[in-house]
Amino acid sequence: MHHAVYPGSFDPVTNGHMDIIRRASKMFDHLTVAVAYNYNKPAGCFTAEERVSLLRRCTADMPNVSVDICEGLLADYVRRIGAGVVVKGLRAISDFEQEFQQALTNKKLNPDMETVFISSDVEYMYLSSSMVKQVCALGGNVSDFVPAVVKEEIIDRIQNKT
Repeated sequence: MHHAVYPGSFDPVTNGHMDIIRRASKMFDHLTVAVAYNYNKPAGCFTAEERVSLLRRCTADMPNVSVDICEGLLADYVRRIGAGVVVKGLRAISDFEQEFQQALTNKKLNPDMETVFISSDVEYMYLSSSMVKQVCALGGNVSDFVPAVVKEEIIDRIQNKT
């Protein structure tokens, strides 16, 4: 068992993210959920600090899970906090190519780091933060998509942003 990092933008956190967090927390002694800046999606709905707060509320019942902000290279962050494993969730085959390329790059930057891929539960394969934001912005019901403890905050932020 090791210390693992589950990085992501989590903007907002979804039930799919929570599924990966729950499952990974059972596989490792400690799991750090790392809120990272996504260069492919620069304009976020929530600040990094707000995402950390939302995730802490969602993981409050998981004693071996902590939440942090990851700045800079993931490979450096993993080394800095003493973790050895990165957890990546895969929803579809199309996710694998990009995630595999990132894993190889991270391994080159930090040879002591391993990447573990966890397949999404079938119930969440279609779910993404982008889809949640779109449904929510258009007034749709997101109850099945996001954790109940943060649903109203997510609805308020997204519907009032548009």
